[in-house]
Amino acid sequence: MKTQNKKILREDIRNIAIIAHVDHGKTTLIDSLLKQSGTFRNNEDIQERILDSIDLERERGITIMAKNTAIRYEGIKINIIDTPGHADFGGEVERTLKMVDGVLLLVDSSEGPMPQTRFVLQKALREGLTPLVVINKIDRSDARINQVINEIYDLFIDLDATEDQLDFPILYTIGKDGIAKEDPEEESNNMKPLFEKIVNYIPPPSYSINKPLQFLITSLDYDNYVGRLAVGRVFNGSLRINQEVSIIKSDGRILKGNVRFIYSYEGLKKVETEEAKAGDIIAIGGIDDINIGDTVSDFENPEPLPPLKVEEPTISMIFCVNDSPFSGKSGKYLTSRDLRERLYRETLTNVAIIVEETENSESFLIKGRGELQLSILAEMIRREGYEFQVSKPEVVKKEKDGNIYEPLERVFIDIPEKFVGNVTQKLGSRKGQIVRLTNHGKGRVRLEFLVPSRGLIGYRSEFKTDTKGEGIINATFEGWIEWQGEIKTRKNGAIVSDRKGKATPYAINSLQDRGIFFIDPGTEVYEGMVIGENNRENDIWVNITREKKLTNVRARANDENVKLIPPKKMDFEKALEWISDDELIEVTPDSLRIRKKSLKKL
Repeated sequence: MKTQNKKILREDIRNIAIIAHVDHGKTTLIDSLLKQSGTFRNNEDIQERILDSIDLERERGITIMAKNTAIRYEGIKINIIDTPGHADFGGEVERTLKMVDGVLLLVDSSEGPMPQTRFVLQKALREGLTPLVVINKIDRSDARINQVINEIYDLFIDLDATEDQLDFPILYTIGKDGIAKEDPEEESNNMKPLFEKIVNYIPPPSYSINKPLQFLITSLDYDNYVGRLAVGRVFNGSLRINQEVSIIKSDGRILKGNVRFIYSYEGLKKVETEEAKAGDIIAIGGIDDINIGDTVSDFENPEPLPPLKVEEPTISMIFCVNDSPFSGKSGKYLTSRDLRERLYRETLTNVAIIVEETENSESFLIKGRGELQLSILAEMIRREGYEFQVSKPEVVKKEKDGNIYEPLERVFIDIPEKFVGNVTQKLGSRKGQIVRLTNHGKGRVRLEFLVPSRGLIGYRSEFKTDTKGEGIINATFEGWIEWQGEIKTRKNGAIVSDRKGKATPYAINSLQDRGIFFIDPGTEVYEGMVIGENNRENDIWVNITREKKLTNVRARANDENVKLIPPKKMDFEKALEWISDDELIEVTPDSLRIRKKSLKKL
């Protein structure tokens, strides 16, 4: 019996995921590892933040999609997976951790472990993965290395790490300069200490010699030549080109297929290979009916791996066809069929997104993990040439024993001391409860709240204003709580255009004392379009196209020089936080407009 369970180690491979908070230098560190491992030719033109391949990732400086790369160090292949640092993209994180045997926890030498670090690390420790800690940006003038190390130990203990997991090694790096050290005081000019530690400390993949082929699909890709590619890790057995296999679906069905292509990763490229063995992270092509969570196994004796578990969604939004008077002016894809096809295509590669049909054939209910995830989805679709409208985000409710439950978030806030009172009051009015307050004595305070997800909708932009841009706010899903009653978020009403036409400087000037405008003079408007925020609670409908009556009497010079207050420009995320239940955002490739659901004044 013992021989049946014998595990063999693949000493020539290491599989590792990088965990870091937004802007702690993760992608820059991977750039240095790639460059120093000899992945690029000497004369090759290399851009910065190589793994941020999506335009939105470069613009926002965040990782949205988990991506694979591979480097070689002294004959050992190191597969590195860059994981998103934001809880809204937790679906990517959960899949990524299935492929690796260890994690590299990257922490900023000044900021210390932050909320998103906690979210991903908790999942890694539960998976039993081996951690390696890297303290980055040690050259910062405000670095506090010893305190940060203590905070990391506290975090591990708080997350119920095992004794082995607590015995982690620590390395010190300056990612942008490509320097790693085992001691912050020692001299170093390369990343060799980090390469050595990954190879010697992260365990190699293991497999059972008596198990059949087991290849778990953790993500999907697409190639114009090959078609759908299934990406994942071979846990047992081996896989060859043209091999007949069984595909075990998550519902237990077993389909048969043939593997036409196998790709392994070398640097940033996919390289065609003849065979893949246990421990390899690969992509296969030639099987169309394959999805995330499926197991590719032996043709005659299929054996499934445990399916992927992804946390359920907490936020929902309606995506619907653009039926405004300005629809069709700039988009290529306008119909419900186009929108349906694109949204369902997203679910093939993103397990955390759920699409549901509604009673209206032109509307779709989209469920996800947070406002950021859904706004990124909308922005990606918009850039592809789609026109559509979205509603205000709502929380997903659960019913249990006759009671209604809603999602609860643990909110982490880092602010200057002087703003504590204001932030505490605002979150208190949104049913938030303070659970921890830490003052490091350097003028900044860390607060921890438990807040219903509903209370956070629309709060982030208000938080930036309240803290004059100096505050940091992050939230992770905590669990479910009984419905907390009404939470009033937006206090002010809207200024709405009562007719179609062009906004004039004269009309805007005469209405400036009524509120803040979102549009410039000369903007095309239509009846029911929201053009600003009223100073009072009610909506007001105005004629924004009114011209000054012309007479043959010459006007005074100061009448001609109208001074207008600059408008408040609304990007998609600001608009999503601002709108109320009776409003929609009209999204087109070249513009964003806010409108009333009913274009006529009721």
